[in-house]
Amino acid sequence: MSEYAEVRQHLLRIEQQLDSLDLSQECAPDTQAFESQEPFCVDTMSPEQWLQWILLPRMFALIDSSAPLPRRFAIAPYFEMAFKERLLEVQPLIVLLQELDSMLNQEDAN
Repeated sequence: MSEYAEVRQHLLRIEQQLDSLDLSQECAPDTQAFESQEPFCVDTMSPEQWLQWILLPRMFALIDSSAPLPRRFAIAPYFEMAFKERLLEVQPLIVLLQELDSMLNQEDAN
């Protein structure tokens, strides 16, 4: 399986986990929320909104266009901090994000 296919499959699992944990939303945040200059849009979106509406679509777009994937990638620590009050509840999502970090940081990735 190609790296793109592996990453796509993993992103789909993250999407499914967001749904399973009832963290996904049917409607995107207001347009202004996407204009944030802060990392992870911390001033305009919840962590799960950022994941659903920014990271996942951008990663799918990279894959669809066969663009290079990010190599210095670490989003799991942000989500561990953001969800520290309910870490046990969201642990399955955290594990998937840790795995995504590992996949994209492999030295032999092409």
